[in-house]
Parts: sequence; C-alpha cells; structure tokens
Amino acid sequence: MSILSQVDLSLALTPKEYEEQLIRHQVALSQLAYQVYVQKRPVVIVFEGWDAAGKGGVIKRLTERLDPRGYVVYPIAAPAGEDKTHHYLYRFWRRLPERGQIAIFDRSWYGRVMVERIEGFCSEAEWKRAYREINQFERQLADFGTIIFKFWMHISKDEQLRRFQERQNTPYKAWKLTAEDWRNREKWDQYELAVEEMLLKTSTVTAPWTIVEGNDKSWARVKVLKTVVDTLSRELDYQPDILMPKAEKPQKKKAARTGTQGEVAAKRKKTSQASPDADH
Repeated sequence: MSILSQVDLSLALTPKEYEEQLIRHQVALSQLAYQVYVQKRPVVIVFEGWDAAGKGGVIKRLTERLDPRGYVVYPIAAPAGEDKTHHYLYRFWRRLPERGQIAIFDRSWYGRVMVERIEGFCSEAEWKRAYREINQFERQLADFGTIIFKFWMHISKDEQLRRFQERQNTPYKAWKLTAEDWRNREKWDQYELAVEEMLLKTSTVTAPWTIVEGNDKSWARVKVLKTVVDTLSRELDYQPDILMPKAEKPQKKKAARTGTQGEVAAKRKKTSQASPDADH
C-alpha cells in the first residue's frame, strides 16, 4: 500500500473550530518567532504539493501575525541567470536564513526529484543521486542548528479538478491557472510515483516530511500552524502563554487590601476632609 493512499482526505474543521484554532496558533507562533530571534536559531520551512493544493493560502496564514523583519518567503520557479549556471542546490544555499530568521520556500530543492525528473530537465543518474545530496544538505543544516519543516500538501485528483474549474470560472482567480497546470495534471500518475519515492527516501529523523490532508483548506492551515508551533515549542523549550492550561497561566497580582470595608471607607473620608482642594 502506498503512502499517499493512506492519507485521510475527509478530515475537516467547522468554521467555528477553524477560527478559534487559527487565532490561537497564530498568536502562539508570533511569540515563538520572537524566541527564534532571541535564541538565534535559523528556521527553514519547505512547502511542496500538488498544483492548487493550497500552499499560498497556508503561507499567508502562517505569516499573518509575524513581524515582517523576521521572515522571508521565496517563491521558487525554474532557475534563471546565475542560478542556472551552478549546481541546483546553489540557489538554495544562498537563500538560507541567518541565525534568528525564518525562510519559507514555496517549492524547493525537491523540484530535482519531481518536475525535473518527470519533464526530463536532468538525467536519470542526476535525479537518482539527488536523494543522497538532499539528505546530506539537510543534515548539514540541522547540524548547524537549523529547525527544518517539510510539508507535502496533499489533495485528491477530483479536488484538484474542482479547484482548477473554480479558478477558470472566477475572474479574479483565473490568473492562477496556466496551461502548464493542465499538462502536469495529465501526468498525475507519474508525479504520484515520484512523490512516493521522494517521501520514502528523504524523510529523515532530522528533517521528516509532514503530509497535510488538504481537501479541507481549514484543516490544512491549522495542521501546518499546529505542527510548526508544537515543534518550535519543543526545540526552543518555550511554551506560549496562549497555549498553557488556565491553571498554569501566570496570574496578575492584585493590590493587597487591609482592614474591613468600614475602616477603608473611614480612611477615604478622612483623606478627603484633609485635602485643601476637596471642595473645589
């Protein structure tokens, strides 16, 4: 049985559950992002997935409450210019975050073992060698102290078709749909085989893949946020206040009161009579 065939795409959230969990985890992430800066840990977040799987929407919710000085988003397309003249990992090395920063990759170095493999942009020997190269690359990042997230956004073939048609029929969304999207869809089975092999060969202890059930956009967005929050909390040894049980939250100290209610009232009256401006 394949990995993707075991994914439960029926998982969903109600609008109320989504709103509540989205806000809680966004606030928690904003606190953790500050800790990333304070503790000087680099963070890399990789998004891969089917066309129209919701990567952009997830990234928008992920960054919505973050300080814009603390993160950068790289939309990755075909290499061009100087990037095209170097090893395929070169353009990613030069975009890695410095300590205390977050780098989000909308598509990534995994294009080598997916689109470049399927479309023939590299030789068979090159894409087969890439699994080892990528694992070594990510291991070096982890050894440096980088916290790595890798998300595969998964939707069904029928859901992808529904989203394609919706984009096609909605004027302000039509720009998102290209002829290349339709061509890629025709090669679904080939891409699915490549994805299965990628997940199997590059999910490691230091950089595991998280498969996100994406047919319900609300579920997908919250799952990504929760995964990032939970992992950062563990790696940074920091628990955001908003996620603490009520009994554990730090309570504000109330000013101490002394005397009975009558004694306090008498004291206030005496103070008022002693004030030269009391009647003015």
